[in-house]
Amino acid sequence: MVSLILLFMVLQTFRAFIQLKKTFPLWDKFLLWYPIFLLATSTISLIRGPLFVQEVAEIISIGSILLFLIGNIIVLIKLLLRRDKQARIFIVAGIPFLACFLLSIFNNLDYLRIIGGLWAIIVLSWAMFARFRLLMEENANQALLREEERNKLTEQQNEILEIQVAERTAELQSSIESLKQTQTQLIQSEKMASLGELTAGIAHEIQNPLNFVNNFSDVSIELLDEMQEEMTKGDTEEAAAIAGDIKLNLEKIAHHGRRADGIVKGMLQHSRASSGQKEPTDINVLADEYLRLAYYGLRAKDKGFNAELVTNFGDSLAKINIVPQDVGRVLLNLFTNAFYATQEKSKQSQFSDGSYKPTVSIITHQKDNTVEIIVKDNGTGIPDAIKDKILQPFFTTKPTGEGTGLGLSLSYDIVVKGHNGSIEIDSNENEWSEFKITLPIA
Repeated sequence: MVSLILLFMVLQTFRAFIQLKKTFPLWDKFLLWYPIFLLATSTISLIRGPLFVQEVAEIISIGSILLFLIGNIIVLIKLLLRRDKQARIFIVAGIPFLACFLLSIFNNLDYLRIIGGLWAIIVLSWAMFARFRLLMEENANQALLREEERNKLTEQQNEILEIQVAERTAELQSSIESLKQTQTQLIQSEKMASLGELTAGIAHEIQNPLNFVNNFSDVSIELLDEMQEEMTKGDTEEAAAIAGDIKLNLEKIAHHGRRADGIVKGMLQHSRASSGQKEPTDINVLADEYLRLAYYGLRAKDKGFNAELVTNFGDSLAKINIVPQDVGRVLLNLFTNAFYATQEKSKQSQFSDGSYKPTVSIITHQKDNTVEIIVKDNGTGIPDAIKDKILQPFFTTKPTGEGTGLGLSLSYDIVVKGHNGSIEIDSNENEWSEFKITLPIA
């Protein structure tokens, strides 16, 4: 019985180890059922019964054993011809086992079966260990190959991603450049739009000094005629007095000429792109100039509109280091919005009796190392719901076509980003609005 169990274990190991199911499938099926057949014939031969039956069972058993031996020998020879390493191991383990097995059958020596079985177990165990180690190495190699394949795939994906990122970066760069160009165009459009609104105000401001220039020129011509007459008469004292009047007139002409020249230069500065060059600037002069330009610009479109202009400029205010055309643009935007708010409020029905008096004021004063500019109006005010939105680009409360929504946004960028200043907004809806700009002096 022990021999049969050992035989069964050896056969199953042999089948799996040699992989007979792939190499010799028919013989694999025979070996699968052979131990059961051998167990049945051996059992029949041991059971007491007719002698004929026992003899037949013994003959069948011996025949099957011979068939088993011959078949395995043939299989091993074929495997050896194929130079199969597993077949060599089985020959080393199987020949002593089979020899001991046959000797034990014919000589009835059980210890030979045990010795043969132990030998087979030892050799096959060693073979199984070697096979296990080989399988571990193969698995490690396969894992390494899979890792290399994953690395190659990752590298390929990284290359594809790098190409896609480069393409996307180029697209984004192109989009950024396009946005910058669009921003520049929008800023220029905003400047030109505000310049268009100021055209009438600029014309009014230039007309005043031109009137003075024309008037004093005409008077000076008349005085020159009088002086020639006095010189002809020999009255040098009167001629000298007339010459003094002409000199005063010429000084006034020069003054108003410079005034007109300053207005034209301011207009050109406002219309052209900013150089970004800061220079010491008298903020009072700049604020007063843009206040009047904004006021007369609105009056040119609405001749019935009148407002009180209140200026409270700080005395001995230090010049501040700013970009004049940029800060002038900020002041112009604040003044224009203030006049617009007062104009809209004056149109409301409850003020149709003339009880409402539009007022726009500006206050400047120095505080420590900064200058504060406060622009206040008594117009429509700013609702609380939109106070946090009015500095956003393209946000406007004006009807379509009357505002771009860029004025306050650009003003914020100029003051905060361009001059390291600040803008504070305070308002009471339907009553007043106040914008306070703080700029560093240096």
